[in-house]
Amino acid sequence: IFPANSGNKEITWMMLEAGAETDVVNSVGRTAAQMAAFVGQHDCVTVINNFFPRERLDYYTKPQGLDKEPKLPVKLAGPLHKIITTTNMHPVKIVLLVKDNPLLAEVEALQKCYRVLDLICEKCMKQKDMNEVLAMKMHYISCIFQKCITFLKEREDKLDGFIKSLLKGRDKDGFPVYQEKLIRESIRKFPYCEATLLQQLVRSIAPVEI
Repeated sequence: IFPANSGNKEITWMMLEAGAETDVVNSVGRTAAQMAAFVGQHDCVTVINNFFPRERLDYYTKPQGLDKEPKLPVKLAGPLHKIITTTNMHPVKIVLLVKDNPLLAEVEALQKCYRVLDLICEKCMKQKDMNEVLAMKMHYISCIFQKCITFLKEREDKLDGFIKSLLKGRDKDGFPVYQEKLIRESIRKFPYCEATLLQQLVRSIAPVEI
């Protein structure tokens, strides 16, 4: 709690990587993220809410149950973890992270990754301490990966074409319509209708015209 309250993002991250639990509460029943939010250290709140231990991802690099093959090749775990833990969720940033890694920028690799993200999303929603924020983040990245696959399959300019589509503004005011539609579509496709976060997003977005 103390690093988060002090506003030191680097120490907060180091403690999380060392195994600090994010759901432990203090004497007044508050987690580190809640205390950091209370004192206005929102950067540290972002670090805590975006933290995803590498071990949780490595679980999918080993065959489970009756599986003969792991759901995620070991070589993809590092690049995928980098994207999962990024705090910059702009779709162009995520596509650039994919494009810059040859291991990820292939249809088969992205298919394996987005399926694992969907499994993590499901686990976040069904675990005892539900984490709607992390579930929504996993779903959002999964949707972007699936759109990357579409461009890799159908467009000659591939991911460059995707980035151009995301950045292109409409003629009258430069507003990036394609980007807005992608984000709205990802929210609409979130499979857990009962989620409070989803309902809040829908109420915020529904009355706003593109």
